[in-house]
Formats: sequence, structure tokens, C-alpha cells
Amino acid sequence: AAPAADRPEVWAPRPAGVRPKIAARPEAPAPAEPQPQTQPQPRSGEPRGSEEARPGGSGSRPAGARTPREVFERMAERAVRPAGLPRRAVARALDSLVYAAVAVAVARPLLPEATAHVEAKVDAARASGRTTTVWLLDGTIAGLLGLVLGAVLLFGILYEVLPTARWGRTPGKKLLGVRVLATATLRPPTFGAALRRWLLYAFLGLPGSLWCLVDRPRRQAWHDKAARTYVAR
Repeated sequence: AAPAADRPEVWAPRPAGVRPKIAARPEAPAPAEPQPQTQPQPRSGEPRGSEEARPGGSGSRPAGARTPREVFERMAERAVRPAGLPRRAVARALDSLVYAAVAVAVARPLLPEATAHVEAKVDAARASGRTTTVWLLDGTIAGLLGLVLGAVLLFGILYEVLPTARWGRTPGKKLLGVRVLATATLRPPTFGAALRRWLLYAFLGLPGSLWCLVDRPRRQAWHDKAARTYVAR
């Protein structure tokens, strides 16, 4: 056996109370941070649309679903649909009956005066003993007719112009489910447009209304053309 002095010392001699120095272990390398995954950029020739517009994208809507814009466009399309001619004709006939009733109510008290005036002219012609022409329409009769016409026009402003400018419909149109709209706003026309529309209808009458038979796509009559309106359902 080798002498004790020749054996190697595991620990070098040290003073009492001093711990041996132990070599520090090498630290493990920190894990690499994950790199953010970048989506492949579209080529220069490919359109850069949103994922909703791409087929199979995450934002693609199911078949049959509509965006709010599509719903609004469909509602607007229904709003601009012109009313049928039978409905318009019946609505106008009902309103015309109301006008006729007002004209009769105003003219009835004036009828005795007009009759007495005409009879006086006929009696004067007979008394002259000469063959003469008696004109029924003179200043007196024209004045009486003017009173009737003025009353009907005033009633028309209250009965048709104001309701058309406010709600787009008269009582007759309301019963038939039609209304007058401005072509630019799809809303009831202004008071000026409603007044112009009604006055032109009052003077043009049936010939101006028949233009809607050949007009497309909104079937506008002449008074609608002038007021930039049309009759919708």
C-alpha cells in the first residue's frame, strides 16, 4: 500500500471554517421566443379584398344572408315600385266624387240667381221683337262660375295639396293603398311640388293623366313629370 503522504488529497488544505469553492454549473440557454407567423402577402396581380369577400374566408356569410345595405336596397326597390293603374284610377275617381260634391254644394245656392238672370235676358230678347242671339255666358254667369271654381280650388288645397305634402296621399289614395312620392327622395313631395302637381292635373285633366299608360318605368302622368313625383304602392 502506498504511504499516506503519497496519496492525492481530494480537497486542498484549507483553514478551518472556510468552505471549498465549487465550480458553477453552466446555465441552460433560454428558450427562443416564438416568431410571429406572418401571412403570405398577396401577389401584385391578386386583388386585396377582405376575408369576407374571399371564398372560404373566416368572415364569409352563409348562403342567403344579406348585409344591411342589401336589405336597404331591397326596401328601396319596393318603395319605388309604381302603383297599378286600376288602383290609381279608382283612387282618383273617389277623390273626383268628393270634388263634385263640393262643387254642387257651392253652386246650388247660386243656381236661382243664374237662372233668373238668363230668363231675364230671354224675356228681353222676346220683347224686342227681333231675332237675336242670347248668350248664356256673360259677365254675371262667369262671375258665378268663378265663385264655384274658387271654392273648389280652395277645397283642393285643403283636401289634396296639404295631405299630399304631409303624408303623400289623399283620402281616396289612402283607401286604395297608394301614395305620391318625390322621385329624388322617395318621400312625400314638398308643398310647392304638390300644389304644382294638383293645379296641372286640374287644368290638363284626363289627357294629361293618360300619359301614364305609355310612360316607363314609373308610369308618370304629365302632372307627375312637372312635379317630379310618381304614384307608388
